[in-house]
Formats: sequence, C-alpha cells, structure tokens
Amino acid sequence: MLLRFSELHRLLRVTAWCCRWRGATSRPKAHPNLTPDELEEALLLWLRMVQTLHFSKEIAALKQNKELVRGPLSKLTPFLDDHGIIRVGGRLKHAVLSGDERHPMILPPESWMTQLLVKAHHRRTLHGGVQLTLGLLRLRYWIPRGRSIVKGIIHRCATCVRWKAAVPQPMMSSLPTARVTPARPFLRTGVDYAGPILIRTGKGRGHKAHKAFIAVFICFTTKAVHLEAASDYSTDAFLAAFRRFTSRLGLCKEVYSDCGTNFVGADRELRRLFQASSSDGRRIAHVAASDGIRWRFNPPAAPHFGGLWEAAVKSTKHHLRRVLGDTTLTFEEMSTLLAQVEACLNSRPLQALSDDHDDVTALSPGHFLIGVPLLAVPEPSLADGSLSLLPRWKLLQRMRDHFWERWSREYINSLASRPKWLKDSASPAVGTLCLVRSDTTPPTRWPLARITRLHPGDDGVTRVVTIRTASSELVRPLTKIVLLPGADTAAATHPDS
Repeated sequence: MLLRFSELHRLLRVTAWCCRWRGATSRPKAHPNLTPDELEEALLLWLRMVQTLHFSKEIAALKQNKELVRGPLSKLTPFLDDHGIIRVGGRLKHAVLSGDERHPMILPPESWMTQLLVKAHHRRTLHGGVQLTLGLLRLRYWIPRGRSIVKGIIHRCATCVRWKAAVPQPMMSSLPTARVTPARPFLRTGVDYAGPILIRTGKGRGHKAHKAFIAVFICFTTKAVHLEAASDYSTDAFLAAFRRFTSRLGLCKEVYSDCGTNFVGADRELRRLFQASSSDGRRIAHVAASDGIRWRFNPPAAPHFGGLWEAAVKSTKHHLRRVLGDTTLTFEEMSTLLAQVEACLNSRPLQALSDDHDDVTALSPGHFLIGVPLLAVPEPSLADGSLSLLPRWKLLQRMRDHFWERWSREYINSLASRPKWLKDSASPAVGTLCLVRSDTTPPTRWPLARITRLHPGDDGVTRVVTIRTASSELVRPLTKIVLLPGADTAAATHPDS
C-alpha cells in the first residue's frame, strides 16, 4: 500500500481517515477535519511498520536488552521510545535542544517512506539544496548515509531538473572532410547572415534608411571570407548576392548553412529563408543544384554546428561596430566598406610559416587567394630579372605548393586537439522524456516531448534527435533538450512492497 502514494501528506491523510473510521483514535468522529494529533499518530504508525520491516533484529535485541550486532545502528546507541520507535541515543542527552533533535527517529535508507519524507522536506524548503534539506530533516529524523540519499532524490526532482536545465553534452566530433581536404578556395563554403544594418537610399538629406543584411561566405579549407551586402531579406536578394559571389570566386561544390531558427532578432521571413522545408529554402537549393552545387542544412537550433561561419560573423561585426558607429551608409559605400573589412579578415594569420625568429611572415587566407596577405605592402617588381617565363612559372607553382605543404603540415596539425567537450555523455534512448529548451521562454513553459529517433554521426555518437511534442515533431540537437529523470524502476521490487 505504501508504494501507491507519491506524496507524504496524502499518505498521512488517507491513513488518518482510515484510523478514524476504524475507531483507532480517541478523536470524536463528528469532527469535520483531521487534527494535527491524528496526522502525527498516522506518521508514527507508518514509522513503526517501516522500522519493524527493516530493523526487526535490532528491535528484538532492544526489547531483550541485548547488545546490538555490529552494523550501521550500533554506533548510534539506539533505544525504543514510548511509542515503540527506534531513536538515536547518541551523546547529546544534556544538550539544550528539543527532544526530537537530541534523539531523532531513525529512518531506513532503502525505505519508500524515507523517500516520501525527504521529498516532503525538499518541497518545504522550496526546493532547497542538499544541505538545507538535510538540515531540516535532522531536526527530527536520522537517515544512515543521509547525504547520499538526499542528493539522489533531489537529483531526480523534476522541478529542480527543469530549472537547472542541464543538457547532455556529447564529445566534440571530428572535423568534416571538407575542413581537412586540400581544395581551391571556396570550393566548399559556409554561409550565414549578419545584421541587420541600416542603408540609406541616397547621400542627400531627408533620405530614409532601410534594413539590409550582410551575407558572409567562408571557405572551409582556407578560412577565407567573402562579404556581400543584401538589400533586404528576400530570397531574390540572397540569390543575387550568391550570384555575385560565385561569379567572382567560382562555383562551389558544397554550401553549408544553418536553419532558420538561428536567426534571432531578424524578421520571420529571414528565419524562413534557410529552412530546408520552406518554399524559399527549396528554391535556393534548386537554383544551387542547377549549377551543380549541393546545399547542406544544419539541424535546427544548432548554431554550434556552424562554428566556422559564426566566428566569421563575429569577426565581421567586430570591425563594423568600430568603424561604422552610428553612421548610415549608402549601398555603394557599404559595399566598399565590406570589401575593406574582407581584406582585413583575409589578412589574419592562420599559422606561422616557420619557427625561425627572423621569419615574421604568417600564413593567411590571402596567400591562397592572391599569394600574399591582402593588406601587404607591394613588393619591388621582378620583371627586369634574368628569369625566363618557364622558370618563373615553376617558381609560382613552387610557392603555391609551399603554401599547401605548410597548410597540411602546420595548420591542419593545430586543429587536431579538442579544446572542449572532451568526455562523451551517455546517449539518450528512444522513448525518453525531455523538455525542449528555449531561450525566449522561462523553464516553466518549456514543452514536454519524447524522443522518437536518434541520428548518430559518423563516429557513432548521437548529437541530434527527433522529438515529438503534443503538437508537432521537431529535430533538435542534444544541447537544446533537457532530459527528465527516469521513473524509478526499482520501486516494483522495493522492500516496502
């Protein structure tokens, strides 16, 4: 019967009403409500039953005034009180404390009654921590191994799990093939939007400004950046920026982008732009496919899957904030400024070319685009040299091979280590209950969902799952779900049953 109750107050009230109905108490039956004494008698009744079930040998020894067998209760010098309940003897007999504090009642650590009491005191402390809950418990009860018992119960508290919002963190995956395979610049590209920014319609006074965006393209191999201004957030504006990009730097083989739920702060149309299931997303993918480009979408709400272009967006905003300030530029002026910012980004060092202290040249994305950093000082012309065209061409080829050799030997090796997410957490199972985490709503409003499918990566580690809520089915990374504590399967075989 004890396992049928999940809350202490309900157990005590049902027991008290049953005792009143059977005439086991001395209270008048005509009293409309239960009294505190009746609830106290119900509590003592259950404590006697639980102690008899778990401490039968100790109770028999105490009734016969025999020495207890060495065990968890022998150090507590227990005794039986007037109600037949085992209490702690201890050494606090003369302490200025109440009777329950000097001689608390002993609770079996593996009993369901103990769990009900811990949960009740945890709620009474307004979901306090281990120390606060255990301190309130020890005013009247003593639990052997109490700290671990309280910690385990608080760890399974659904309310605390919801507000703690601890998400599973799988191990950082290996770099994709596109990041570690030599290829010409922008053959494999990531794209994202930065903004919004304000662009004026003209230079004169009285012209209005409208929202525009920056399309950020980044090469997977060399980390070269290309920036294009988009006049609005429509599909046509993005396709125009994409056409300008491919016309200058060549067609891409693969293009990677986020899904629309990452574009927080932009308009609804911008969030829909890169969704693979939307009409705009299908149109972009169709136009790209007609040029032989394969478009790949990241899982929704997973910005860390596109850390490469997110870092490029951050670097772009770093320069724009310091240069623009509150100034509003025209489309032509903004395009010029973006070209200069692009030159700065493509001149940033990737890896030192050598360890020689006299060699201060650093490998940059500009070396793979034009052979030197884009902000480098022009060197003296070598046209008057005695080299013929063929040796000069071989020299350029040797310079290109030198860059790629350094890229393969130095830059790629610097990417081998995992800076974070070193340990792999246990993958959730299909059917596990979880909460869908949101940055715009409080934890009390996060919807409840159930995992319906796992999407393991190439290394077998699951980082993306399909979940079903009450109204829809979503694909989310593990970092956007909060796993709820599972049902206590051990309750079916609990000693109290």
